[in-house]
Amino acid sequence: MARAIELARQGFPAPNPRVGCVLVADGLIVGEGHHDHAGGPHAEATALQRAGERSRGAHAFVTLEPCNHHGRTPPCSQALISAGVAAVTYAVPDPNPRASGGADTLRRAGIAVNSGLLAEEAAEVNSLWLHSVARKRPRLVLKAAMTLDGKIARSNGESKWITGEAARADVHRLRAELGGVMVGRGTVECDDPLLTARIPGVVNQPVRIVLDTHGKLNRVWKVFNFDAPTAHLTKSQSLERHLEDLFSEHGVIGVLLEGGAESHRRALESGLVDEIILYVAPAVFGDGLSWNGGQAHDLSDFELVDTQVFGPDVRLHYRKRALQTAEPLV
Repeated sequence: MARAIELARQGFPAPNPRVGCVLVADGLIVGEGHHDHAGGPHAEATALQRAGERSRGAHAFVTLEPCNHHGRTPPCSQALISAGVAAVTYAVPDPNPRASGGADTLRRAGIAVNSGLLAEEAAEVNSLWLHSVARKRPRLVLKAAMTLDGKIARSNGESKWITGEAARADVHRLRAELGGVMVGRGTVECDDPLLTARIPGVVNQPVRIVLDTHGKLNRVWKVFNFDAPTAHLTKSQSLERHLEDLFSEHGVIGVLLEGGAESHRRALESGLVDEIILYVAPAVFGDGLSWNGGQAHDLSDFELVDTQVFGPDVRLHYRKRALQTAEPLV
């Protein structure tokens, strides 16, 4: 199971869960796999394919209860039955009512089923998906690239580039990891960003989310091109309702809120921010736009969980204490 958890860390499966699977026969690993991207083979299917005939009579170790429904891929419970595995041990039960029930299906087929092995560790790896399913909304991660004096842009609005290439590459990873990236109308008009994840290994681009409650933006901006899906939010409603709609209508499980300052301010005031990631560069602007909209915010319920250095820049990662079993996005 420890190896299955290690495998589950790979790929960018959002909006699907992170899952790893290991097949063992006669004390040896005969097949293993992970869910790399949405629409691709599930972890169990990959492990079974790699094991081939050695799957018959094997013991499968899976980080999440095998799915029991036919979506873009067939149900993993049926694949395990057809392959002739003798036993299945999974770490965490599937909380999604559409896909759960795999354990019962396996038992009815005469397969020995056990659960709970390294459940806490498996839940931490898959915390993004598990929390979104439980709360019916995506995790909201506020991100800002800022100077030492907390500025995200000069007084004239210029903001490219505050941080270096290594820090910017990490932001692209976060976009792919979370599966959604959000900006306000002002950021689109100032920067005309593409908001894609331009790093190796990304098959499905994150959903680009634009907050434009007055519907002023037209299709000329890059964020509306065909490089990635875009959710143009023009309804005048609360951020919480927008997040709930993103989960229910678009399947988004994580949102990286990249700005601008006004969007950051409103998100912090809403109390909905789950994590804060700040990239701090060795520069001082003096006059300019503050990352938090220039307002005071009580962030005492956040704790520092991780720091990393990217060339000349430092990343500070804060997480809300109430967010349990949440693994830092490292």
